[in-house]
Amino acid sequence: MSAAPWLLRRPAVDTETNRCPWVEGWCSTTSATAGETVTLHVSADPPSQVLVEVFRSGYEGGAGGRQVAEFGPLHATTQPFPPVGPERLRVCAWEPTVEFTIPADWRSGVHLIRLTALDTGIDSYAIFIVTDRRSADLIVQCSDLTWQAYNGWPGHSSLYDDGHRRWSFGRDVCVAFDRPYGKYWQIVDAPLSCGSGEWLLWEYPMAYWLEEEGYDVTYVSNIDVHDGSAALGRAPAFLSVGHDEYYTKSMFEQLSDAVVTGTSIGFFGANTCSALVGLDAASNRPNRAMRRLDRFGPPRPIDDELFPELRDLPGAMPSESLLIGARTSDPATGRGDWICTAPDHWVYEGTGMQRGDAVPGLVGWEYHGDPAEIEGLEVVSEGPTTHPRGAGRYTATVYEGPSGTTVFNAATIWWADGLAEPPGYVRPNQFTTLAGTDARVQRITRNVVDRLIETGARR
Repeated sequence: MSAAPWLLRRPAVDTETNRCPWVEGWCSTTSATAGETVTLHVSADPPSQVLVEVFRSGYEGGAGGRQVAEFGPLHATTQPFPPVGPERLRVCAWEPTVEFTIPADWRSGVHLIRLTALDTGIDSYAIFIVTDRRSADLIVQCSDLTWQAYNGWPGHSSLYDDGHRRWSFGRDVCVAFDRPYGKYWQIVDAPLSCGSGEWLLWEYPMAYWLEEEGYDVTYVSNIDVHDGSAALGRAPAFLSVGHDEYYTKSMFEQLSDAVVTGTSIGFFGANTCSALVGLDAASNRPNRAMRRLDRFGPPRPIDDELFPELRDLPGAMPSESLLIGARTSDPATGRGDWICTAPDHWVYEGTGMQRGDAVPGLVGWEYHGDPAEIEGLEVVSEGPTTHPRGAGRYTATVYEGPSGTTVFNAATIWWADGLAEPPGYVRPNQFTTLAGTDARVQRITRNVVDRLIETGARR
């Protein structure tokens, strides 16, 4: 793994702030298509010459990444530290370091920018998504709203930090995209991911596997879905992967409409569409800041215990289970085995799984339960979960949309761990030790993705 040419070679993290102050940066946009410009803002402390290398992240012949551009060395100064603004908002007013235009031959995908301070060799990432407008088998949504919600940069400035409690779920907190990503600090210690949001931790193994299998994939950000530029109708199937927690009202409505009008959806994650956010302008550009507005669906008993601020939210949004098939359920986090409960279902074709057979530890760290009352909804896997706060239950579901589309819910954030272990991937270890790549998980995924494409293409 260490030989992959796109990996950080000397990652360094300040343990007090979970950031890399020696060299760090952010991009002017979450996504861009051919002909559009990306501006990179870099800070180095102390000032240094910085090498900027851009890599497309994915299968890429098994390497996990491929270099597509290089700039510099460029001089990077120590850029100003952002003050705390209204609603604890921090916006970096940094000078540009380099601008580049997306070439027409760049494939859609998540792109990692490796920033290397040549004086010390310390490096970190910045991240953006290359999108396109073409037809494809699959649109894969990157969970960049959730990445930003948990981004504490420059220390304690995530959507959960209200200045009083480290874990708050209230309003009156706003976070900006105009800042670097710190190292993801929850569940897994992965300094190799510093600056890349949650991409390398939950979503990258799925993208790696899909591309290795030969699926034609195009990638979009949450914001592309929000503003409609994702153009959902250009692909028969849409995938949400990993930890895709934060949605806008527009995202929920567009995906709900897509199921009706002819797009199949695979939810290969959990805690999906659990919290409602609104997007604001920052630095005179739209959709560069977000604030929590509400949660989807009725409150759960565990919410009052963990997040008393939820009592002050409007509670006006419909349940996310009406889209997904199930929703985050108590006690919200934990672990469990993914158990076959419907061996004759097409989901299990070719797996050899019998009733009661299980993939150990695949369910967690968050999961879906409480299946929706949707006509024809089928539960294909269900079982107990355990957590120090108490026992729970997950349910994986399938239902048919009004136009014959298919909606699958895997009910676990850790699904992609059973698909691939690509270079740079760090296996999470929370409540359990995951078993890793499993041929049964791979076959189930192939069955589901093929079905999504088939039923979505019938429109």
